[in-house]
Amino acid sequence: MPPLIALFAALAALDVTGVAAGWPLLEWLTKPLLAPVLAVYLWRRTGTAHVWVLTGLGFAAAGDVALLLSGPVAFAVGLGFFLGAQVCWIAAFRRAGAVGYLRTRRRVCAAHLAVWVAAVAALAPALGPVLGVAVAGYALALIGMALTARVLGARAAWGGLVFVVSDLLVGLGAAGTGFAGRDVLVMVTYALALALLATAVEATGVPGDPRLSGPAQPVKV
Repeated sequence: MPPLIALFAALAALDVTGVAAGWPLLEWLTKPLLAPVLAVYLWRRTGTAHVWVLTGLGFAAAGDVALLLSGPVAFAVGLGFFLGAQVCWIAAFRRAGAVGYLRTRRRVCAAHLAVWVAAVAALAPALGPVLGVAVAGYALALIGMALTARVLGARAAWGGLVFVVSDLLVGLGAAGTGFAGRDVLVMVTYALALALLATAVEATGVPGDPRLSGPAQPVKV
C-alpha cells in the first residue's frame, strides 16, 4: 500500500473513532486532512493532469471543515463547498468521455434519476422549502457525479454510488431522521468513496506514464 494511502486509511480510522467515541477534537485533527492527503497522493502520482479532480478535493476539504461546525449556516456553507466538488468532478469525468459513454446507457441514467426523485420526495417535506430546494439541487449534482464517474470503470462507479449513500445518510440527519451509528456510517462511506474515486482517477494514468503499455493512452481527467 502506498504510504499516503496508508496515511489516509489511518486518518479515516481515527476520525471514525472520534465520531464513535464522541471526541470532537480527534475529528477536528483528522477529518480536514482526508481530502488533502488524497490530493497530494494524486498530484505526486500524476502531476497537474487531473486538475479538476484536485480542485474538487480542495472543495471537499473546505466542506469537511464547514460541516464540523454546527448550525444551519455551517450546513449551508458545507453544502455549497461540496456542490463545488461535485461540479469539478463532473467536469473531469466529462473530459474522460462520460457524455458519450452514457448516451448508450439510458437505463442506468434513468435508475440514477429515479433514486434522486425518491430521495428528494422523502427528504424535502422535513427540510422545508428553502433547504429542500438547496438539497435537491445538490443531490442532482451528486447523482450526475455518480453517473459520469462510471466512465472510469467499476472502482469509480462504486465510489460514486458509495458517495450517494453517504450523502443520503447526511440528508437523513438534516431531516431529523437518525438511527444508532448513522454518524459513523456517514464517515465510513465518505472516506471509502473518496478513496475509490481518487485511486480510480490515478489508475487512468496520463500520457507518458511508464505503467502504460501499447499505443493506447488514457484520457486526462
